[in-house]
Amino acid sequence: MPHALVSREQRDRAKELRQSMTRAETLLWRYLKAGRLGGLSFRRQAPVGKYIADFVCHTAWLIVEVDGETHDFEERVRHDQVRDAWLASRGFAIMRFTNEEVLQNLEGVLATIGGMVRTRGALAPLPDPPPQGGRERQRPRLEESR
Repeated sequence: MPHALVSREQRDRAKELRQSMTRAETLLWRYLKAGRLGGLSFRRQAPVGKYIADFVCHTAWLIVEVDGETHDFEERVRHDQVRDAWLASRGFAIMRFTNEEVLQNLEGVLATIGGMVRTRGALAPLPDPPPQGGRERQRPRLEESR
């Protein structure tokens, strides 16, 4: 999201989360940041609306969450459900993996994310950007940008 739409507190919180990522998040980030999923760009601990996503690919409208032990508590599960519903209502697909899944089966996690990216590319064209200087300009769809 553009900085103008993100509060200073939210930017500071995202920065703090980037500096304290779990081992699983760090491992997954190593692969996502290298563009190994079709050359797509992911951002880590990125503000999306009033929430901060572990990883977001704006091109595919995809959010990837890596859940730790705190996500086992009933209150946290309810919070995640509300959050996921809000994000989905804005067009994002949300994928959740546990720390354990990432640490023990990174290849499988990456393959699952890759499959979703391919699906999202085919099913979720990006909205048209506003006209620039009176000209209509279309963003390429995911499959066209490869």
